[in-house]
Amino acid sequence: MKWLGAFIGFIFRGLGGAVLGFILGSILDRLFSSGSSASGGSIFQTQNTKVTPNDFELNLLSLASLVIKADGNVSQAEMDYVRMYFVQAYGKERANATFRTFNTVVKNREVSADRVCDYLRPRLSYEVRLQVLHFLFNIANADGHVSDAEVAMIQRIAGFLRVGHQDFESIKAMFFKSADNAYKILEIDKTATNAEIKKAYRTMAKKYHPDKLQHMDEAYKKGAQEKFTKVQEAYEQLQKERGI
Repeated sequence: MKWLGAFIGFIFRGLGGAVLGFILGSILDRLFSSGSSASGGSIFQTQNTKVTPNDFELNLLSLASLVIKADGNVSQAEMDYVRMYFVQAYGKERANATFRTFNTVVKNREVSADRVCDYLRPRLSYEVRLQVLHFLFNIANADGHVSDAEVAMIQRIAGFLRVGHQDFESIKAMFFKSADNAYKILEIDKTATNAEIKKAYRTMAKKYHPDKLQHMDEAYKKGAQEKFTKVQEAYEQLQKERGI
């Protein structure tokens, strides 16, 4: 709790907020710990377990913090989404360790998108980099609206990760409703023939197939399935519109 409080405090108020969040979280930790001790054990026993987050988790959290702060309007829904995602992907114990280490790191330096991406890019497959963008858009959309500033930040990150413009626009279109978003998701123009639409669907279904991320944790597999479903929905929409 205290490390999550420190992270949230940093997002809102910088270093001073991190310190205050840490103090408040520590108080809550003691309250909950004492309550659970009465029933035979502490729910915070994992704090004494040696769990070390790896660099991927820390750098992913760094990118998340950049998106959360992009529009100057820090949303609790966005914070909750990041927390939920990390717990689902790595478990509560490891997620707590990641937030704790991240809080220590950000006290000493500003998060730099280009430096983070320079580290991640050569270490991640292209499919995983696409999933990172999808994760960042989900954060921005957690409060029900993706702002222009958030889009600009994610596009900047996409550039640093060397994600192609069409792939960026495809993932972006999954979060915006427009007359041509089905075409954008499939990375084709509205003038495409029926044969080109079918070919584009096969290509995108292969690119976004969940099997591409079978080696990743469950949260990433879920994200891959979401992208794959959006591709299927886009194709089905065009099938209906054109009578394919």
